[in-house]
Amino acid sequence: MTLRRLILSLLTLLIVVSLVSRLVSSWNAPQITDRLQLYQTDLLLHASEIQETDRGTDLAPARTALLGTTPLETALEQYQTVRTSAGETLEKFQAQVDRPDGVAPLDPTDPSDIKTSLETQQAATSLVQQSRSIDQLDLRIGILQAEQGQVAEALRTWEAVANADSNLDLAPVATVLTGLWSDPPRLLPDAEPQLNQALDGWFRYRALARLYDLQQRPDTLAALQAAEQDIAQQTFIKLSLIGIVPIAGCILGIGLLSTLLIQRWRQGNQSLLAQNADKTWEVPWDGEITWQVLIVGFFFVGQFLLPTLVQLLANQLPLAALGNRANALSVLVSYLLLAASTLSVLYVSIKPTLPLPEDWFRLQPRGHWFSWGVGGYLVALPLMILLSLLNQSIWQGEGGSNPLLQIVLEERDPVSLGIFFFTAAIAAPVFEETLFRGFLLPSLTRYFPVSGAIASVACCLPLPTSASRKFCR
Repeated sequence: MTLRRLILSLLTLLIVVSLVSRLVSSWNAPQITDRLQLYQTDLLLHASEIQETDRGTDLAPARTALLGTTPLETALEQYQTVRTSAGETLEKFQAQVDRPDGVAPLDPTDPSDIKTSLETQQAATSLVQQSRSIDQLDLRIGILQAEQGQVAEALRTWEAVANADSNLDLAPVATVLTGLWSDPPRLLPDAEPQLNQALDGWFRYRALARLYDLQQRPDTLAALQAAEQDIAQQTFIKLSLIGIVPIAGCILGIGLLSTLLIQRWRQGNQSLLAQNADKTWEVPWDGEITWQVLIVGFFFVGQFLLPTLVQLLANQLPLAALGNRANALSVLVSYLLLAASTLSVLYVSIKPTLPLPEDWFRLQPRGHWFSWGVGGYLVALPLMILLSLLNQSIWQGEGGSNPLLQIVLEERDPVSLGIFFFTAAIAAPVFEETLFRGFLLPSLTRYFPVSGAIASVACCLPLPTSASRKFCR
């Protein structure tokens, strides 16, 4: 065994052990799938405010089909479910922060204790964020309860927020809401700015409508209702399209996939699916180079060396004080560093074989690329939905999610959203196509048929997401 193979073998063993360890530890990490569900719920609440127009259009059937018969009750159930899940996550973070009785204090000179200390600090930060998130959920749950006549339950919900030791900035908002729905009502002088700052969407509308009604400001209330009606109509149209387009695409995808499978069965090697089945690339390197690019470039440098350096640098910079835009930008920069380092190792590894044949790393669109793209999307859509349902039924909300998405969803900041879009829709696909489909797929055709190479690459495609998630933490 050569020295290079020995080093690659040791690195591979280290990486396998580390990945298994991360997989086990990530089991306790929270996902934000429920939070995504709540954003859809908020849209449904907006749409539930839609009223009949003067044109005489009967919206009742479409409204019932889209929103259900009891949208407020459904929304309350969903918020309470997420609230329960958030409480369980809070307990996990609290357990990571607390050290059991009898355990010695952390030693700042011990490497293992240093790692534990960093993890504890991250858990403490997550604990504060999760606590605030729960209080925000309780503010909204209280409004949903009050709008359904459960005023006593709403007052108890807000009282818990007002009496909480943490998130003192939300306590005055809870006091304002308590005053609005108390009997008799208590109107605080700073009620309106408090509601505007702490609430958004349908919840802000309902709280302000209650405030303006109690303050006897009919003109302001009418303007608020008119603005909400415009939002409701726009949201209703958007939700209709959101509901129709995936269903239509899924139906078309099932039909197209069935047609392709039948054609493959009847025409054999002459079918569309059999195209390029015997396609091979002239691979001027052996499997050791492929192994080296993945292990050294993607895993060791990309997921061990760089994250360590980024973490050390982040500890020296006050990123938290700069807000979530800086956090989102740091994730993007980290991902670009991952791509640059991996592609640099790729270039150095294959440099002795340059120049390559023209069909390597081809970026120019040729032939019926647009038709293949649309068709591939339609065929993949029902499969993605099926796998998503299967994944949710197996993991049931465990295993963590991309923290950048959580930044975007919690802040709703357009700059963070733009950074997220660039990372997910441009940086990640370009890197993924270059490394996995541009290098790994043709490299594997030296040892496997095209179908086997495609299946192997498909198993590796989630890895860039895992890397970006590692950087976020």
